[in-house]
Amino acid sequence: MAEHTRPARPVILGQNQYGKAETRVVKVTRDGATHHLKDLNVSVSLRGAMEEVHYSGSNAHVLPTDTTKNTVYAFAKEYGIESAEQFGIHLARHFVTSQEPIHRARVRIEEYAWERIEASDADPGPLGADAPRHSFVRKGQETRLAQITYDGSSWEVVSGLKDLVVMNTTDSEFWGYAKDKYTTLPETHDRVLATEVSGRWRFWWSGDEQPVPPWEKSYEEIRKHLLQAFAGTYSLSLQQTLYQMGARVIEQRDEIDEVRLSLPNKHHFLVDLEPFGLENATADGAVYFAADRPYGLIEATVLREGCAAQIPVDLSTL
Repeated sequence: MAEHTRPARPVILGQNQYGKAETRVVKVTRDGATHHLKDLNVSVSLRGAMEEVHYSGSNAHVLPTDTTKNTVYAFAKEYGIESAEQFGIHLARHFVTSQEPIHRARVRIEEYAWERIEASDADPGPLGADAPRHSFVRKGQETRLAQITYDGSSWEVVSGLKDLVVMNTTDSEFWGYAKDKYTTLPETHDRVLATEVSGRWRFWWSGDEQPVPPWEKSYEEIRKHLLQAFAGTYSLSLQQTLYQMGARVIEQRDEIDEVRLSLPNKHHFLVDLEPFGLENATADGAVYFAADRPYGLIEATVLREGCAAQIPVDLSTL
């Protein structure tokens, strides 16, 4: 029998990109004795006419990634960092418009939040406009995210956050679910609901002719609405809570067309204290075991009616 072989065909290059990943830039702005701090982790990815560098090794169309890194630092000084989104827009526009071979730029930014350390109550120091305000403590609540993509004619801005840990100690139930011979989970009408929110939201803004959204205010408001919806939803399932969180953002923020949320269910189980002669779940409270894994993972996209989903289902690819 003759061996079956695949017909010989030429080898060609597929999708490709390059850039500088995770450039850490900290911008300190001094307003007299009051300082302002922005702490970013910036990753730039560029696409365009890059076939020849792969085929022959010619670097004629390649802007060095070291130059990309230097541009991040230079722009932080020249333009400042008003917001993660606006900084990414400056960078993306620069790479596409200043380098003819580059057709598309994607800038991903993580922003690490800091808050001021105020003078102690015991020794408040001199008060007033000239009081030193240059000490900060790193917030441990969440990391702010932004991704800006530009192809020379249109923009896509997707912002978000990760590692925002929240908990409701009541007003959550889970019952009436499908059961089979492997089901052992008891139904409950009062449980702890905890999750670690990872979310992305897409702005309707796509062109320079449109009014630019208020990036800083938008982030703070969206974060607020996510938290308020989590706290204010009497939950019969984490799916229901997720939908209410996304829906509240869409309803309250006109600049957002799409929200993608990933919510791991951080299970809290009542500890069996009967061997110690103790009743656990009593009117004055209870003791729980916080299980880190395995965990249920609830994910969904919430859209403004008439809009198509564009945020990837797998947020790790964003």
